[in-house]
Amino acid sequence: MLETERLQIFPLSYAQLISYLENDQSLETELALQFHPREVSPALKEAFDETILPAMERAGENYVFSTLWTVVLKDRQMMAGDLCFQGAPNEQGEIEIGYGSHEAFQGNGIMTEAVGALVAWAFQQPDVRAVVAETDPENIASQRILEKNGFRQTGVNGSNLCWRLEGEK
Repeated sequence: MLETERLQIFPLSYAQLISYLENDQSLETELALQFHPREVSPALKEAFDETILPAMERAGENYVFSTLWTVVLKDRQMMAGDLCFQGAPNEQGEIEIGYGSHEAFQGNGIMTEAVGALVAWAFQQPDVRAVVAETDPENIASQRILEKNGFRQTGVNGSNLCWRLEGEK
């Protein structure tokens, strides 16, 4: 588990991912958290079905690079958002991060803090030399999260902006 001043951030197990998808309060009950309505968007459901769950089945001990990390607001004991890596580091030591806040928690710096904590953790892992991300050009909030964490824009991939943060190794 990672901890910041306001947040606890931890990776979900395969069984917890299934509970997350069920969205029936079972995950919050298991984690002793307060429930608040959250949406599992069609895009997230698709990511679970096509990427996250199959990767978790193959990942073994390295599951932290394949699962969803949940962000818990400590003072309210509620899930505020999620982060993930899109697999283990590649041959160049790059790892891609994705993230999203639950709607009720947007606009107060929670995801900036969470991305910073997860990136710091990633750079402590032996094979990680850079963290990359992509954002929609219209998603200014997501771009600001990356900028505040030291990422720099490096180009475009299709219709998305590409971002990169180098480690100190």
